[in-house]
This record gives sequence, structure tokens and C-alpha cells, in this order.
Amino acid sequence: MGFASLRTISFRNLCDDEVNLQGKDVFLVGENGQGKTNFLEALYFCSYASSFKGVRDIDMVKNGEKSCSAGVVLNGNNDSMASNLSISFRENEKKVMLDGKRLEDRKELLSIAPAIIFCHEDMEFVSGSPEKRRWFFDQIRSLWDPLYLDDLRRYRYVLKNRNALLRDLQKAHSFSESMDTAAMLGALDDQMAHYGIELCKGRRESAEEFSAIFEPLYRDISGIEGISIKYIPSWKQESKEEVLSYLAEKRDMDISFGLSNFGPHRDRYIFTRHGTEFSSKASTGQRRLLALLLRIAQTMVFSKKTGKKPVLLLDDVLLELDGEKRQKFLSVMPEYDQAFFTFLPIEPFENYRKSDTLVYYMENGKTSLHSGALSKALSEASSGALNGVLA
Repeated sequence: MGFASLRTISFRNLCDDEVNLQGKDVFLVGENGQGKTNFLEALYFCSYASSFKGVRDIDMVKNGEKSCSAGVVLNGNNDSMASNLSISFRENEKKVMLDGKRLEDRKELLSIAPAIIFCHEDMEFVSGSPEKRRWFFDQIRSLWDPLYLDDLRRYRYVLKNRNALLRDLQKAHSFSESMDTAAMLGALDDQMAHYGIELCKGRRESAEEFSAIFEPLYRDISGIEGISIKYIPSWKQESKEEVLSYLAEKRDMDISFGLSNFGPHRDRYIFTRHGTEFSSKASTGQRRLLALLLRIAQTMVFSKKTGKKPVLLLDDVLLELDGEKRQKFLSVMPEYDQAFFTFLPIEPFENYRKSDTLVYYMENGKTSLHSGALSKALSEASSGALNGVLA
């Protein structure tokens, strides 16, 4: 389900406007700082009610304003009508509305307008912290497995409460006080073990499936064989009884630190080549390619598991590749419902456009359609269809 239009109000540096997006491929062309990435961020915000840059909601409000909003008209499928989705933020309250009805849980967005972003920050999944890599693989699974997302949320809630109790035990002033807190800790350990084991099972399965898709992708583009994704769980134990015994064994250490030192929140993923760690030895170009192909593989896994095609948001990714790798990258692009690409004016974007590609120029947050005759005809036809949807 692609985007038919985007409407923004006081969002980043974008002008308050509604932009027609009725094209399978949409190019955003402009110099740096003109709003291309912010345009993609507005679309991502409509998909997940959050920023792909990890910034706070308040940081997406235009300077001098107190609120912002982004809304899209979603193209209907064969047997469904177009829908209106809007997300607004004001005074620390975020409101998600679908066809006039408020969505109480952002999880509902995952099945409405899923988008996958390709951006420079993806390099952190390759050379960043273990937390960044866990986040990426958790997102992959959560996009198609709502039960996994539920377990992840519950585990994080239990972990937060367990850490609070550990800090209380660290500061306990009496034996009776510590006994009461320790009893509560035992109950949390039981929940932590239950949800944690389910997460470990899902992560192990996902890593194997993902690696089977990723290895041939990287080999075909880079010529380097034997690349795989290895999942390394913090818990080596597999049964609940074994995990509980392990947590009890490590409890004194946890109390001394005032936090939980072991569990799925400490899991790691590493890139290996023929069994040895690869990413730390890879060149900058190899790591950049790893990051790009992670997103390609994510798209493939999503489509395989859901039978749906996502919207792709590609922020200056072709700029980072040489001519040969650009062509190879485009040759392995998976099927998608719609794709948005950003380009600098000096890039040969005309080489990649198709007959029905919409090309917008961006300057100071304002979009303007390419003045070519074809783009004009497409704009008029699409605007007419869009007016029918909004009427």
C-alpha cells in the first residue's frame, strides 16, 4: 500500500504543503540541507510514528512552533478504498489517526504502511554498538511477527522493573527489607526467563533465515564469499529451569552492579567470513555495502513472510557507490510497492528514471515538480485522481 500524497504542517524545515506522490518511483532532487531527508522522515513518521534518526518527537517540530503533523493518503488495494493516516505531536502528546479513528497502539501501524529506510546511519548496524545491531534484527522480526514484538515489549518491561529492584537491594539497610525485595526479584526472574527464552528462539531462527538470504546477495555484489550472520546469545542455557538457576547463580553480581548483566538485552550479532569475525577487518566500502544489503535482505524477508511489498525510502544511498556497484545494487533491488530516492543535482538521476517516475526538486523545504512535459502530464492525471480520493 503506497502513498498517494503527503501533507505536512510545521514538520522540520518542510513547507506546509500537500504533495502528490502517485507514482511507483519518486525522485527528490536538491542540494544538501534543502529538505530531502526531512521529506523521507515525514513518510517514515507516518509509517511508525517515530523518527528513523532516533530523535525526540519535539525535535521534529519546526523552530518557533509548538506542534507538528504529517499525514498521508494511502493508495487502496484491489478491493479496498484509499485511507487517510495522520500523526500529530503537541505538548508531549502524540496522536495517531486512521480514517478518523485514533489508534491506541503504534503496533497497529506495522500492518498499515510498512516502510524500509536506507540511510547513512545504517552503517551503525555494521560497525556500531551491539545494541544497534540488536535493534535492527528485532525490527526485522517485529515487522512480520506481532507475538515476537509482544514478547520483546514484556521482556523490556520486566527488565526495567528487575533493574529497579536490584538497585533497591544494593541500597538495602536491613535484612528484612532485603528479604522482601529478593522475593519480588524471584517473581521477576520467572517472567524474565519465560519471555527471554522466547526471544532467543526467535532470534536464533531469524539469524539463520536472514543469513541464508544475505550471503548470496553479498557474494553477487562484492565477489566475496562466505559472509554470514551469527547470533550469540547471552544465555547459553535453553530451558527455563536452567535459566532460572543461572540467574540465581549470578544474582550477587547483579546486585553489586545494580543491574541485570545477563539476558537477551546483552545478545550479540556478528558478521563472519568462513567462521571468523569480518566487519572489523572490512574496508569502509565493504562495510557500506554490508549496510545497504542488510536493508535489501530485510525487504526480501519481509515480503517472504507477509506476502506484501513495502515502501522503500532511499536517502542518498547511490551517491556512496561507484558506477559499477550502483548498477549491481539496482539489479538486486527487491520488489516494492513504491520507492523514494534522494539525489544531489550533480548525480545522473536521469539515467535511473523510468517513463512514469515523478521527479521533484527541493529548495528551502519546498517541492516543485520537474518541468518536463511528461512530468506535467503525470501531475495533472495524478492530481485528478487524488482530488477524487479527497473529495
